[in-house]
This record gives sequence, structure tokens and C-alpha cells, in this order.
Amino acid sequence: MTYGIEFVPGNVNVKQVVNFCKLAESKDIDFAWITNHYNNRHCYAVLAAVAQATTTIKMGPGIMNSFTDTPAAMASFFCTLNEISDGRATLGIGPGDLSTLPKIAIHGEKPVAHLEEAVIQIRKLCAGEQVGKAGLKYFDYDGAKLTGVTLPDKKKGVPIYIGAQGPKVLELAGKIGDGALINASNPKDFHVAIPIIKKATESVGKKNFDIGAYTAMSIDKSEKKARNAAKIVAAFIAAGSPPELLTRHGLDLDNVAKIKAALGKFDFKSVGELVGDKEIDAFTIAGTPEMVKAKCDDLTKAGVTQIIFGSPLGPDMTTSIRLLGKYVV
Repeated sequence: MTYGIEFVPGNVNVKQVVNFCKLAESKDIDFAWITNHYNNRHCYAVLAAVAQATTTIKMGPGIMNSFTDTPAAMASFFCTLNEISDGRATLGIGPGDLSTLPKIAIHGEKPVAHLEEAVIQIRKLCAGEQVGKAGLKYFDYDGAKLTGVTLPDKKKGVPIYIGAQGPKVLELAGKIGDGALINASNPKDFHVAIPIIKKATESVGKKNFDIGAYTAMSIDKSEKKARNAAKIVAAFIAAGSPPELLTRHGLDLDNVAKIKAALGKFDFKSVGELVGDKEIDAFTIAGTPEMVKAKCDDLTKAGVTQIIFGSPLGPDMTTSIRLLGKYVV
């Protein structure tokens, strides 16, 4: 089992992210994942700062996509970060947030095919290949080659983690990725996802695939404070989830519709009243250190091999990291 931690450089600035990553490293957390959203501080610059300030923690974007960044740009970025960090870089990439992309005039058509082609070209470029006309549809490069970078060690290559939720992307992750970042906090979701990944890895003879639970985490010695801090995150996840996922967790669809409507009006007081224990337990890990430890153990039993402590972490991020280091890692 390994552990990761997520930081969003929107609600915290770059210096704060760097300091939090240094603290996480001191608590034996293995990975730092920095989110990528056009409206926040750019993850490339943040990761470079983290790389220079740390010595052991691995790091990468969580996650990029091939609509806002081309495979050539991501390959160049990975090699640069890998050089700065002395070989600690990873690359998280997914099909793209189809609710966010239209806001910047990107419609994200054929996201799974786009993603697969991007991964193919990134691996080739980071291996030092000159990419010719390969017959690909979206990234049919013609003579592209990385010439001014330090390429990663050939045996290690590019550790690529696929951000996956739906069955098609989960299958793709198993076939072409080194790991998956699955945006879920509940064993029920992994009981569905892991068999799809295992079937895919077995079909290509792959072993040592890293299954990451990209959780919504909130930990505090006060159970009430921890769970209150998780309410808004649980609300957004519930509002964006398909009916079959809500049904899987036994949630009231009418209540979720009310939560979605309240979020649309920025009525967070009503959101707080509508989100109950069912929503919190379905979509987050929230509570005391003992409660969090028990729920992380449940994920391990379900087959998860990396637990990522994601936003909000808790009512106080510094306290949360220290508690995670002491009681969970």
C-alpha cells in the first residue's frame, strides 16, 4: 500500500502547496498530486516548485487531458519535471472534464480515443523516438521529437496514471496505463471498477498495476468538524453523479435533485441542511482518525493499492496532514 495526497492550487497558493508537500513528505506520504484546472494556478509551475523543495515524494498532475494540452507538450513537461525532481515525476492524464471544457470552447468529442492516442504519443516521445505519420487520427505527428530534454530512464519510462471512472476508461487504463486514479471513496465503487481493470490487465499480460482511490478526505479529532467540512464536497459529487451511481449507494434521488438545485443558486446554507450522513459516507471519508483508518482499511481489502487523500482534507489542512501521518500512513 502506498499513499498520496492531493492539493488544489486555487484555494491555497503556491508557497502553501509547497509547504504542505514538504509536511506530507515528512509523514511518509509517497505521492503528491496537483490538480489541473484552467481557472487555478497552473499545475506545471506548482509541480516544479514542489520538486525543488522536496527529496523523496513522487509528484505529478492529477490530472491533465489531451484537449487542453497536446501529447508533445505533456511529454516535454514530464521530462522537464523528471529532471528537476531527479526521477520522481509521474503523469496523471484522463479524458477531460466534460463539464469544464465547454467553458473554454472545447467540446471534448471522442474523449477515450483522444486519451488513448495521447498516451501512445507521450510514451514514444519520452522514449526518444521521432514520431512519424503513424496513422493516428488526433495526434498524427510528422517528425516530432524531443531534442532539448533529458529523457527518463528507459527501464522506468513514464509512469502514467489514467484518471478513470466509466467502464471504457477503466478498461483503457488497465491496457495502457501503469495505474488508475479512480475518483471514489467507497468500497462499493471499487467492487465494480477493479474487475474491469483486472480483466484488461490480464488481457495484455500486465502485472503490478497501481489502483488508486482518489478520495475526498476530511479528518479531525472532532467527528462533527470533520464531517461538516466534507458536506460541500459530498454535495458536488452527488450533484454530478449519474442515477445508477446514486442508486448504488442507496441515495434519495429527489433529495439529490434538491442539493443540485441549491448548488445552482449558490445556496450553501440549504446544501448543508440537505446533505446528510448517507451522502457523506457514499462520496467521502470523513471523521475521526479511528474512523478514517477503518475506512481506509476497507478500501485496501477491496483491492485498492494507493489511497490518495483528496480535498478538503479537513477543517485545518496542517492538522489533517499530521493526523493522516500519525494514524493512517
